[in-house]
Amino acid sequence: MNQLLLVGNPNVGKSAIFSRLTGVKVIAANYPGTTVEYTTGYMRLEGEKIKVIDVPGAYSLEAQSKAEQVALDLVAQAEKRKDITFINILDSTNLERNLNLTFDLIEKKIPIILVLNFWDEANHTGVSIDTEKLEQFLGIPVVTTCGVTGEGIKELVSRLPEAKPSPLEYVPQEKWLEIGRIVSQVQTLSHRHHTMRESLEEASIHPFYGIPIAALVLLLSFLIIRFIGESLISWVFDPFFHHLWAPLVEQISGWLQGSGIVHEILVGNQKYENIEYLESLGLLTTGLYVPIAVVLPYIFAFYLVLGFLEDLGYLPRLGILLDSIMHFFGLHGLAIIPMFLGLGCNVPGALATRILETRKEKFIAATMMAIAVPCMAQLAMIMGLIGPYGPLAGLTVFASLFVVWVVLGILLHRILKGESPEIFVEIPPYRFPYIKALAQKLWLRMIHYIREAVPFVLLGVLIVNLLYSLHIIDFFARIIGPTFTTLLGLPPGAVGALIIGFLRKDVAVGMLIPLGLNTEQAIIASVVLVMYFPCIATFSVMIRELGLKDMLKATLVMILSTIIVGSMLNLLL
Repeated sequence: MNQLLLVGNPNVGKSAIFSRLTGVKVIAANYPGTTVEYTTGYMRLEGEKIKVIDVPGAYSLEAQSKAEQVALDLVAQAEKRKDITFINILDSTNLERNLNLTFDLIEKKIPIILVLNFWDEANHTGVSIDTEKLEQFLGIPVVTTCGVTGEGIKELVSRLPEAKPSPLEYVPQEKWLEIGRIVSQVQTLSHRHHTMRESLEEASIHPFYGIPIAALVLLLSFLIIRFIGESLISWVFDPFFHHLWAPLVEQISGWLQGSGIVHEILVGNQKYENIEYLESLGLLTTGLYVPIAVVLPYIFAFYLVLGFLEDLGYLPRLGILLDSIMHFFGLHGLAIIPMFLGLGCNVPGALATRILETRKEKFIAATMMAIAVPCMAQLAMIMGLIGPYGPLAGLTVFASLFVVWVVLGILLHRILKGESPEIFVEIPPYRFPYIKALAQKLWLRMIHYIREAVPFVLLGVLIVNLLYSLHIIDFFARIIGPTFTTLLGLPPGAVGALIIGFLRKDVAVGMLIPLGLNTEQAIIASVVLVMYFPCIATFSVMIRELGLKDMLKATLVMILSTIIVGSMLNLLL
């Protein structure tokens, strides 16, 4: 045995068991489409190094979706080898439906070991399965596990050598009859009343009760994110930068005598005795303060809340609830997931469009997200920019973006040709998140942000300084500044912010603060910077997901919509 393939329906806990077996810290979320691409890792069994593959979730081997096609391809490759064992993971609370894939695997005459996951939940919900009888009927080993706690993993590893092809024979047309016969003899259900959890599960997708629940969840999420973010800034990051980091920067500024190109690059355009972190545009000032002190606290808070909602099982319910609304945009309800992820960072938002099946859906979702969904970094900076102008200014910015999001979605749906299939999604039960797994996922996302964002911010600040030093930004401002001012009502100095926005939009927003914009200009600038172009990281991911041709189309849509919306706001405000 040189390889293990983990196969099962979506939402059966494959990624959690994969992580338990290999130690690979994969990001596992409790909504369909998490493992669109397969993941690999390694474990040791009796001194032998074994490759473990986490196959995308599939309901059968009939390949009715992209995930099932990947699963079918991997199984077909494995059939040709004799050193591969299949770990078939089932949801113990849905035995009959899960056995459909099991029977497809049995038909292949390959070595299988059956894993009944969520065993604790089955017991709590009144589902009792006689594993010894099931093992006798199928002729393959059966073990029970709870992936999030690790219960049963040791037994699974110890019984891996027992995996074997099932001797079960049946006519394919009688597959469901055979499944029903087996389930009726191995499973018993005890009568019980609805629990509060189940009542809440039903209410959260009910057309009447679900909307206020969704509004409450989103409002609480926003308040929690804001509270945690502002608390971290006030109590941790601002004191660090102003009391511990500032003296070091002031000393470096003093060594450089407060002027010169090196001083401009490292410290910025301000003297050491009066450093303003958001305005100085130095690598050691703005370059570190923006991603770490301004943005990181909100990123941390957002991914903490997002991870909780993912593992709780709420996101697919939000998708079901919004399905009829999303169809106005040529999308199904699960398209809300890329939008929600995009609020944290547009990069995972763009990647999440993989859960959508058609080219039309992917294009619409990615374009709507890139144009009208600001990431948390932008949100943090926009709040800093428009905060002094009062809540009405902020409301105007976000209301404008929401209107753009709605109108753009409707227009793209009407203009683009292609199909928008109905939603077919399994809704997992509510499960209280496993704290250790939630912490690991949060840690991975924070590391990813630091690795991705900080270098781009530093690069953006460096390029800003070089462009200013070489008077390139002044050159562009003179050429397109008058048109820019006439159409959008912004000062010529804002041209530089738009140029830098391609690298990091949060830095671009920070560049607007020293310009002394009035209320109307601050609103227009915030909306335009969100809309006009994604940052370079999102741009590269969208090219990979959509293809160069569609990305060029999306870029044209971005530029035209930005000019139209910015001009309209300039006329109306």
